Amino acid sequence: MSEDWFERRTHRWQDWSLPQLQAAKQATTVSLVVPARNEAGTVGDVVTRIRASLMETAALVDEIVVIDSDSTDETYAVATDAGAVVHRSAEIRRDLGTRPGKGEAMWKSLFVTTGDLVVFIDADLTDWDTHFVPGLLGPLLTDDSVQLVKGFYERPGVDDLVGGPLEGGRVTELVARPLIALLFPPLAGLVQPLAGEWAVRREHFANLSVPTGYGVELAALVDTWRTRGLDAIAQVDLGTRAHRHQPLLDLGAMATQVLTAGWARSSHSHHADTIPLTQFAAGPATRVREVDVTERPPAGPLLERR
Repeated sequence: MSEDWFERRTHRWQDWSLPQLQAAKQATTVSLVVPARNEAGTVGDVVTRIRASLMETAALVDEIVVIDSDSTDETYAVATDAGAVVHRSAEIRRDLGTRPGKGEAMWKSLFVTTGDLVVFIDADLTDWDTHFVPGLLGPLLTDDSVQLVKGFYERPGVDDLVGGPLEGGRVTELVARPLIALLFPPLAGLVQPLAGEWAVRREHFANLSVPTGYGVELAALVDTWRTRGLDAIAQVDLGTRAHRHQPLLDLGAMATQVLTAGWARSSHSHHADTIPLTQFAAGPATRVREVDVTERPPAGPLLERR
């Protein structure tokens, strides 16, 4: 880990006041993107609170866009009623086809948003605050050399006997962090490399290859470091955050996608579209899940041809 980088590029959300960020924003436009799949219970609160505090009051965010990733519940209707512009991922640029996954929704968002800066917020937040957004925007609005900003936070309710509040989730601690230590050690200073709350310059993100699943966060960090240097990445302490936890077997698929993104960016290569993941339930009953590990090409050339 680069201790110099950690000292230079680690911030707290309180480092910038709203008036400071509003003054720095000037003509810069900001899109807030919420990738969502079956999050009807929480997405409305996320949209409503950010819209009220950062669009109608502080005017820091110019648009809130929810990308509905094949939801089977009322996510689309709830997000629309809350005041977001909502797009179904599968219906954006039908000529490009569609893939399942969070990364796909984030990649597709480039075709339906306009902001110079794009802020990503997860839809399943239960303990959070709207300061997440200005906190993530702080480094981008005040330092032109920063291209990507990751959030990190304490997780309330974590048992100190099994882990500290700054630990990431199970996939972060058991997969992403060891993978970074082995293959991408300069990135070891990222407190929570898989955090769903992050912000990026639109032009930069449009030049990155984007895994369609949960590998998107790790891929963006590795590719930013390699193309722009470590100082192009910053991180911000956002305070506390809680969200809905995924079942363990679903985390196996998530881990496979993270590993594939890292493997593809190591000295190896990867060409499969799916990886068969064998899992076991009671019985034991065998379950083979085809995990999608495709990547989308940089969106920049496609945006120019719209």
